Amino acid sequence: MAQHTPDTACTPPSTPADPMEAGSRRQFLRQAGGIAAGAALYTQLGHGGVWAAGSDAPEKKEVKIGFIPLTDCASVVMASVLGLDQKYGVKIIPTKEASWAGVRDKLVNGELDFAHVLYGLVYGLHLGVSGPKKEMAVLMTLNQNGQAITLSKKLADKGAVDAASLAKLMASDKREYTFAQTFPTGTHAMWLYYWLASAGIDPLKDAKVITVPPPQMVANMRIGNMDGFCVGEPWGHRAIMDNIGITAVTTQDIWQGHPEKVLGTTAEFAQKNPNTARAVMMAILEAGRWIDASLQNKLKMAETIAGKAYVNTSVDAINQRILGRYQNGLGKTWDDPNHMKFFADGAVNYPYLSDGMWFLTQHKRWGLLKSHPDYLAVAKQINRTDLYSQAAAQLKVNVPKDTMRSSKLIDGVVWDGKDPTKYADSFKVKA
Repeated sequence: MAQHTPDTACTPPSTPADPMEAGSRRQFLRQAGGIAAGAALYTQLGHGGVWAAGSDAPEKKEVKIGFIPLTDCASVVMASVLGLDQKYGVKIIPTKEASWAGVRDKLVNGELDFAHVLYGLVYGLHLGVSGPKKEMAVLMTLNQNGQAITLSKKLADKGAVDAASLAKLMASDKREYTFAQTFPTGTHAMWLYYWLASAGIDPLKDAKVITVPPPQMVANMRIGNMDGFCVGEPWGHRAIMDNIGITAVTTQDIWQGHPEKVLGTTAEFAQKNPNTARAVMMAILEAGRWIDASLQNKLKMAETIAGKAYVNTSVDAINQRILGRYQNGLGKTWDDPNHMKFFADGAVNYPYLSDGMWFLTQHKRWGLLKSHPDYLAVAKQINRTDLYSQAAAQLKVNVPKDTMRSSKLIDGVVWDGKDPTKYADSFKVKA
């Protein structure tokens, strides 16, 4: 049995089409200049003024946003580093946290105003299945794609390099297999379970599942505490660099364009501070747009967030996969057009109701929810499409006409949000 342990308002500076022509990456980064220069350029271009004033002014001028050391914290960090927050009359204080459980607790008790947080953690809190029940809000999606499932080099040496070969090995070489995710109701747990189940492996019966904070995944695999893990970058690539693991599948291959981290807060905070919420969303939207705008910006971002204050790893652990340059640790390399995206012309950030509902269906599938909730009603309570649409309108960011979207996952099953009860009950492998 699994063990759950608890056009545009601001146009980014244009960049050369191929900056690598200037020489090595190091030379390029040196020529590109520091982040401070980028922020100064925004000011020179006349984008340094505060937008929010009068009745639109943020109710709270300084906000703490918790984050976990992962590549996908980048838009929150860069909104602060580039000074984009100041344009909207708010100061973002990025606050590094040790675990998702810590993020949860600090959101609930008010130590954090917002957080870069797991989609399913917010939903689990709202329904009381991942901690004390607390009404929550998802303000926007921070990124899509860019996570991975890693299998240990020891498993790969025995032929387990994907879901089918893993299932074959587990059937023939009987022992306790241990897999790690980052939080019981979170995205990584759901990607891991879905992938295992797609190959007929029951994560609740055929394996032991443990919870490990993202920055500790690689160290735990190194000492043999797990056979595989699902986590956000850069830790999947880091396992390959350290020669202890291989990428068995990327999460964009499980669900292309899947929602990943969100900007979360309590329902109470969003209710009392709507202007602050909009200002923060606008700064983060603009940061996401800046990151996605060019190769140069992505590399500047990687250089920034690799620092000790943020992800605390080497730049080369971040900057390959952020550009879509993948390797699996077994000699295969490929360019993935569905790599981590932070904006993609606004397609990333809308908090689709169907995205939130999908996590509820998986919580029901795996027994985290004992009965079917009112899927649509819960999603409408949590996902603040109203606040997001208002923030997006100020930046002239397109907002989809429909709150639902349709996707086909790795097993060929389509999710469109139309009949969540039927969908949740349809899986052969479930609790």
